[in-house]
Amino acid sequence: MIQLKRETCSDLEAAPRREWLETNGLGGFASSTIIGLNTRRYHGLLVAATKPPVGRLVLLSKLEETVFIDGKRFDLSANRYPGIVHPQGFRYLKEFRLDPFPVFTYEVEGIEIMKSVFMIHGENSTVILYHLRTNNHPGSPKNMGLEIRPLVAFREYHGTTHENGAFNPAVRERPGLASVTPYDELPSLHLAHNAIELRKTSDWYRNFEYDAERERGLDCSEDLFSPFLLRFDLRLRRQASIIASTEQRDVAQAVEYRQAEITRRRKALVASPIEDSFAQSLAAASDQYLVSRSGEKTVIAGYHWFGDWGRDTMIALPGLTLPTGKYEVARSILRTFAKHVDQGMLPNHFPDAGETPEYNTLDAALWFIEAARAYLAYAGDLEFVRDELYPIFADIISWHVRGTHYGIKVDDSGLLVSGEPGVQLTWMDAKVGDWVVTPRGGKPVEIQALWYNALCIMEDLASRFGDEAARKRYHHMAAVADWSFNQLFWNEDLGCLYDVVNGGPDSSIRPNQIFAVSLPHSMLPRDRARSVVEKVEKHLLTPFGLRSLAPSDPQYRGCYTGGPTDRDGAYHRGTVWSWLLGPFITAYIKVNGGSEEARCQAHAWLSPLESHLAEAGLGHVSEIFEGDAPHRPCGCIAQAWSVAEILRVYVEDVRGLRPDMRQSGLPVQSKNPPSP
Repeated sequence: MIQLKRETCSDLEAAPRREWLETNGLGGFASSTIIGLNTRRYHGLLVAATKPPVGRLVLLSKLEETVFIDGKRFDLSANRYPGIVHPQGFRYLKEFRLDPFPVFTYEVEGIEIMKSVFMIHGENSTVILYHLRTNNHPGSPKNMGLEIRPLVAFREYHGTTHENGAFNPAVRERPGLASVTPYDELPSLHLAHNAIELRKTSDWYRNFEYDAERERGLDCSEDLFSPFLLRFDLRLRRQASIIASTEQRDVAQAVEYRQAEITRRRKALVASPIEDSFAQSLAAASDQYLVSRSGEKTVIAGYHWFGDWGRDTMIALPGLTLPTGKYEVARSILRTFAKHVDQGMLPNHFPDAGETPEYNTLDAALWFIEAARAYLAYAGDLEFVRDELYPIFADIISWHVRGTHYGIKVDDSGLLVSGEPGVQLTWMDAKVGDWVVTPRGGKPVEIQALWYNALCIMEDLASRFGDEAARKRYHHMAAVADWSFNQLFWNEDLGCLYDVVNGGPDSSIRPNQIFAVSLPHSMLPRDRARSVVEKVEKHLLTPFGLRSLAPSDPQYRGCYTGGPTDRDGAYHRGTVWSWLLGPFITAYIKVNGGSEEARCQAHAWLSPLESHLAEAGLGHVSEIFEGDAPHRPCGCIAQAWSVAEILRVYVEDVRGLRPDMRQSGLPVQSKNPPSP
């Protein structure tokens, strides 16, 4: 449970920086700040995934809430308009907690009203419940009422709404249900309720301002429409209930939905392999990234604005699913992407509008093979890997040898070369117009590490499946890659690896070299591996992850601010990535022999991220942090591979709870937790 008291809730600087997130397993979500002040165009009580997990629309932006006590008005809402925040309902907010979903406790003249918000799993439905908790009003009021005004947007979630004549204000009513369909091409919004009165209003509320969008240099102004208001008598009934949905729901089931969601989330906690708050929080968070696509499972890369990306999915899959025993989900995700392999490549991402997937990723297919290795180590599901994945993996290797999209092929060195002008293929993929911010054509270091790792995995699989000719072939290819890598990539002067070899080598100190140590199969001898870890620790390690470029580099950018061009220019030139702490700690513990001292140090390195769970995206790990101290969290408030890699490394390496990986060539770690 995350609990924030009045002093935080009433701080207009601190409170809007803390955001809550509810998801529905379809890619849809509900989200805002702890005081209900929307600071993003992505904030809303119902952001529906109309083509799961994409096609997301902001239908219900928020509810304007007013309490009446003997005719006296108390507004609980908060909105930013030009030059003012009005109303300022956060002054009545006694407490916010995440338990397990957002719970707000307001206190007005001795009367406590508790509000909870959650989504129904598997539906584009959000339930909002208000409960009169205590009544210590000194005057024993004769009348207590709650008035709710829904504010709707009905737009694609990357945009904003503005007052327009095409908006259909009509409200369709029946007992306990009100429905609006402002545009014929969009789904209807149904609000089930137990109000005593509904009054049509047809009002536009203009000029909402979103601070986070202003900071990002984007459109930050919006108009919202209120089709009606609902009145509830809190003396007649102590609970007011609303279900906002793309389906017609019965409000009488609201409490039942609440209990079902609590039960579902308890299972997520039970699935945590370690009974401590850090592991359980990460396990609970991990569940929110697992969503449906065409009857199978996939991974949302981050909230609020990412869809399912091939690279992110494969990096995140082990941490999101394996320590928590979600083997069926892992298998489904692998199956989803296996269906979309094209010329040996995985999709980079599935576009929001459902167009043809894009394949501009050099590493996703190699991470795919590594994710399957991790799945096999945990689940022991040799039959699935043999029947459904091994032939695809063999085809992936074959395409990479003879050449596939974007000039990707194995050259005479036995290493992977790639690149075309204007195309970004590695995870450092920021691009502004025609400007590829971090061009890494040629031979990027982590690609070679992944390629060698994939060849070793294929050698092992071929051996298990009795494919002796293939085993010998993969063994020879791996040996050639090993020799070439150590000849070409070792920077003797700096005692680390070059970032890219493309004619002349790139000696920039970046985190990509850590994968040459952290992956299960490494080409580096122990002394070189240790030197790489020490260099990365010295130049790149921060309390929240690894910088993407050493501060001593002339191209380093320590601040992540401004419009899209400025931010993308800093994205991989100094910005801290928390997910990289996973492979760094794996590598650190590996080169230190899994010692107790190394595990204790790693545990200490994770401590700031444990505290971070109560900041920014509550219960989640942010996508990035600024390179310069104090390392302000930026980007997405909730990132799949950030949560996944921190959970994985905490369970497997810090706490030593690994599957028996001897068949994969990995050491079995001690199961004793590190000393405090």
